[in-house]
Amino acid sequence: MQPSLIRRQLGGLVPPKIATPSLLSSGTGGGLGPLVNFYSKLPKGPAATSAAGGIKARFFNGKNASAAPLLFTILGIFGLGYTIDYQMHLKHHKNHAH
Repeated sequence: MQPSLIRRQLGGLVPPKIATPSLLSSGTGGGLGPLVNFYSKLPKGPAATSAAGGIKARFFNGKNASAAPLLFTILGIFGLGYTIDYQMHLKHHKNHAH
């Protein structure tokens, strides 16, 4: 195999400063010590679950589940729409009545 082919195949698996073509294509296996040392220091087992869950996990799941954010969003959109509509209506009456 060509060194460039090995580098391309292992590009996502092995960090580039550890997997040099001279270490991987020497054939003896003795030059793999830095590579084995690097991977032996990595954590083993499944990845830890993250505590972040977003808005859905915070407000709608679990023991503190509530629909308050949804209600406040609906009321906020209604209030904003009502305010805009009212202002447009006032502009309509500015120069002439019904």
